Amino acid sequence: MYPVAISSTRLALREFTPADVDALLAIYGDPRVAEHMSFEPRSREQVEKTIEGVGGAAEAEPRMDYSLAVVVPDDELVAFARLAIDVGHPLQNSAQLGFALRADRWRQGLGTEVVRLLLQLGFEQLGVYRIWGARSPLNEASAAVMAKAGMVEEGIIRGHLNLASGWRDSVVHSILAPEWTGVAG
Repeated sequence: MYPVAISSTRLALREFTPADVDALLAIYGDPRVAEHMSFEPRSREQVEKTIEGVGGAAEAEPRMDYSLAVVVPDDELVAFARLAIDVGHPLQNSAQLGFALRADRWRQGLGTEVVRLLLQLGFEQLGVYRIWGARSPLNEASAAVMAKAGMVEEGIIRGHLNLASGWRDSVVHSILAPEWTGVAG
């Protein structure tokens, strides 16, 4: 599916363009945003490579990675959203979501709206059965966002990520298609 264009009253998901570098740098370059991510704050060059990479992945057939710009009605980029189709066993029908919201947009309910848009994409347009996300155990804001979107905390993946600060656990949340029907309807 290309291009993706899904919206709610306040937000829209769209494909990234090269013009989004500075706006994405305001998210990925911010130490407050990167604090619970699996990477350190990114440089402009790293963000340019990220946008190049997601552009290529968007045109892949079949498309397995939906890394999308989250914009408000005037097309101001406020978040990065990702839905990655899990590759593996042929009977598996799941995807992992991820999101990063610009710090000046925190505590406005936008994170929950971003997650709901990703769930809509996965369940309603891609036909995925299970969508899951992993967060830092210290990221309570992410826990609240996923809970508000109807996701259930499943448990902890111990020693999941090897970061500069050492090994970190991740807490997994998920939602199934029949549960989304109840949340969305």
